[in-house]
Amino acid sequence: MGDPLAEVVSLLQPRASYSKVVSAAGSWRVRRAEAGRPFYCAILEGSCLLEARGHEPMILEKDDFVLIPSAFDFATSSLEPPPGGMVDEPVQLRPGEFRVGRQDGPSDLRMLIGYCTFGSGDKTLLVSLLPQLLHVRGEERLTSLVQLVGDEAREHRPGRDVILARLLEVMLIEALRSTTGGAISPGLVRGLSDECLAKALRQMHAHPTLPWTVGRLAKEAGLSRSVFFDRFGRAVGVAPMEYLLGWRMALAKNMLRRGEGGIAQVAERVGYGSASTFSVAFTRHVGLPPSHYARSDAPSHEDLH
Repeated sequence: MGDPLAEVVSLLQPRASYSKVVSAAGSWRVRRAEAGRPFYCAILEGSCLLEARGHEPMILEKDDFVLIPSAFDFATSSLEPPPGGMVDEPVQLRPGEFRVGRQDGPSDLRMLIGYCTFGSGDKTLLVSLLPQLLHVRGEERLTSLVQLVGDEAREHRPGRDVILARLLEVMLIEALRSTTGGAISPGLVRGLSDECLAKALRQMHAHPTLPWTVGRLAKEAGLSRSVFFDRFGRAVGVAPMEYLLGWRMALAKNMLRRGEGGIAQVAERVGYGSASTFSVAFTRHVGLPPSHYARSDAPSHEDLH
């Protein structure tokens, strides 16, 4: 049986780019204007306020974990922020460690902060399947994983990049499976939290080559065709066949980038009966014929790794 969460995270190809420990005291606020980078943090001690665009402000406490797969405008602050929107500039104490707010005396807060990159050439589609903001409360395993990622990122031991990639995959999967479906935005995680939809999603991932129809998927889910179609769209954010097409194309792009067979073989492995039918669908979806994508697109994406 396919494991959709593990497959999506693996295809994202996460790479650690930066991590640090931040301590804070007094009244403070740090605002970040990002360019869509994945951001995560774990609270080690104390508490703070997180304000992210499009979400209600939330209080983060010890052992809380937050992941924003595509971060843009957000801020962290003391529970009573400074007036007038004042913003602090973190002060570096030593490599990998920063302080905000009052510089002397004990800290009120310690947190681990990290950024990563997604090397996948199809990251826009894959990120869209994840929650816009993920908040997990009281999972010490996640805090330990973030600590391991930070420790490994600051060292330059043999095998560092491979270990970091695996640690990030484990951290992201652990975070995603620790959430509950009710309060999170539409996407794969919310779909998997619905027991009926999860059956259909797992079948699509386990057997992308089968000639799926909405009716056949509804039968896997144990629902009527109309109920399944409506429920899937509300939970996942796209129609069932649109999700299947996107997933097949993500797999195809990955195979083409890696040179895993010719176009006819890739077509067969993602559920198309002929190379020509696959080429038409791929060109319409991606904007390039698969032969051009394999030649011209792969090198630029490899440069991101």
